[in-house]
Amino acid sequence: MTIRLLIADDHEVVRSGLLSLMQGTDIEVIAEATTGHEAVRLARERKPDVALIDIRMNGGDGLEALERIKADRPDLPVLILSTYDNPTYVARAAALKASGYVLKGADREQLLTSIRRAAAGETAWSPGDMRRVAGALSTARVEGNIDAPLTKRESEVLRQMAFGLSNKEIALALQIGYETVKEHVQHILRKVGVTDRTQAAVWAVRNGLV
Repeated sequence: MTIRLLIADDHEVVRSGLLSLMQGTDIEVIAEATTGHEAVRLARERKPDVALIDIRMNGGDGLEALERIKADRPDLPVLILSTYDNPTYVARAAALKASGYVLKGADREQLLTSIRRAAAGETAWSPGDMRRVAGALSTARVEGNIDAPLTKRESEVLRQMAFGLSNKEIALALQIGYETVKEHVQHILRKVGVTDRTQAAVWAVRNGLV
């Protein structure tokens, strides 16, 4: 039985490489997207069996696309494809019900196996990935009420944290000082009631901040 696959990546060379990897297999690429928004539309229109979506794209990133696809088609298995072995990204993908997280450095058989498992309704998460984020997924609080409301700036910093940015990158993105970012991060962790950035990212996902 043929597995109908949607791929989304904003780099043509990556999409071409994926098409080449699928040749001669039971997996058929039926649609290609170059943005997160396009991936959401094609998932709705073409009704693939599995979607393979890059985590960082122009026009809406892969995690935003994952959330929108799951809202529209909760039964569609979505695999996140990434260059970044980043626990914050992994935790956000898991919290948003991705079927797995595949690094671009994975070999052909690993990728094909992940797609086939997802199509069969099985998890494509590696034990190592789940061990790394299990604490964040189990301890990050689900409730929206917190001891003290986040300020506008703290909410902005938390969004950037959930996007996987470092303190230095957040400082550049928001045009504020590095030490100021460090202070905001500590306030956020205390207010939200978590102990690290990965847990904070999961909290942000579950409370609709990203």
